[in-house]
Amino acid sequence: MKKLKVLILNYEYPPLGGGAATATKNLLKQYSKKDDIEVDLITSSVGEERVEQFSKNINIYFLDIKKRGELHNQSKINLLRYSFQALFKARKLDREKDYDVIHALFVYPCGFLAMLLDDDYIVSLRGSGVPFYSKKYYWLDKFIFQYLSKIIWKKAKYVIANSQGLKELALKTIPDQEIGVIYNGVDWVEELPIKKEEKFIVVSTSRLIERKGLNYLIEAFGKFCKGKDDVELRLYGGGDKREMLEGIVKNLGIEGKITFLGEQPREVVYEDIGGYSVFVIPSKNEGMSNSMLEAMARGLPIIATDVGGTRELIDERNGFIVEKENTEQICEALEKLYNNKELGEKMGRASREKVRDLSWDRIAEQYIELYRKVDD
Repeated sequence: MKKLKVLILNYEYPPLGGGAATATKNLLKQYSKKDDIEVDLITSSVGEERVEQFSKNINIYFLDIKKRGELHNQSKINLLRYSFQALFKARKLDREKDYDVIHALFVYPCGFLAMLLDDDYIVSLRGSGVPFYSKKYYWLDKFIFQYLSKIIWKKAKYVIANSQGLKELALKTIPDQEIGVIYNGVDWVEELPIKKEEKFIVVSTSRLIERKGLNYLIEAFGKFCKGKDDVELRLYGGGDKREMLEGIVKNLGIEGKITFLGEQPREVVYEDIGGYSVFVIPSKNEGMSNSMLEAMARGLPIIATDVGGTRELIDERNGFIVEKENTEQICEALEKLYNNKELGEKMGRASREKVRDLSWDRIAEQYIELYRKVDD
C-alpha cells in the first residue's frame, strides 16, 4: 500500500488553543503508530520558530507569530502572521514532498490557505469558522465569511463537522453542501480505577473564556450550595476571564466552596475527574466538546447546555440538557443529582457506554480513510 503524505494546517497546538489543539495532538499520537502515513503539521509557537520531530513519521513546524500573553485566544494579528508564514512554509514543503492531501483544521485561516495552495484538501469544521457560530463575528459572517466559506467548501474534497449540530448550522449557509461528521475522540481505557470522593464535587474543565459561560455555572452553584457543607465546585483551566469569575465568587461569598485549579496537564485532569460527582459544561456554543467526552469516559453524569452536538451524546439516561445562560436549570439539575446519588452513578455508567466507540484510534482511522479517498 502506498505511503500517504499528509500536511495538516492548524494555527493552534498545545499549549496554544483549546479543543482543536488537543484533537490535533491526539490524532498525531495515533498517526505515529502507522507505517503507511507521513505527516507534517504547520502550527504556531510560543516563542521562536523551530521544527520538532514528533515521531519517526511526523514533523511539527512551529512558526513564530510573536505570540504574547493569553494562550487560548489568537488575535487578528496573530492569525495574519500565521497565515502569511504558513502559506510560504506549506508551498516550500509541498515542492519538496508533494503531499497527497492537506487537512485544514478550521475554515479560517487554514481552509483558506489550503484552497490557495491549489492542492486536494479536506476541511474540518470545529465551531469557529462556521458562519453564525459566534455572535461576535455576526457582521463579518453576514457580509464576508458566509460567501467565502461557500467557495472554500465547494472546492474541498471533503468537509467534515465534529457534530451533527455543527453540520446543521453549516448547512444553513450552503444547504446543498455535502458535509460528513467525525466526532472528537477520547482516550478510552477499558478498566479505570475510580475512587469517588466523599464530597459532592461539581467540576468543569473549560477554558476560562466568555464563550464557555462559566459565570452561569458559578451563579447556579452559589444558589445550590447554600446550607450544604459537603459540596464543592472545581474549575480547571486558564483564560482571560479568571479575574472576572473570581470576582463573582467573592461577591457571592462562596470563596471556600470554589477552587480555581488553573492549567493542568490533561492526563492529570483526566485522572482527577473520575472521583467527582458531576461534570457541567455551560457553554454558549460548542461543536463537540473534548472535555465533555473525557468526563463521559470517566463515568460522570453530565449537565450541558443545549448547543452544538450536546443532544447527540446527552439524554435523560446520562445527564441533563439545560438552556444556555439559565442558572435556575443548572441549579435544579445539581439538586436532583445531589439528592439521588444512585441516579448519578447510573447516569455515569450510561455516559461511559455512550463514548465506548469514540476512542482516538477509531477516529484517526476514519480520517486516514478519507485521506486515501482523496488520493485515489
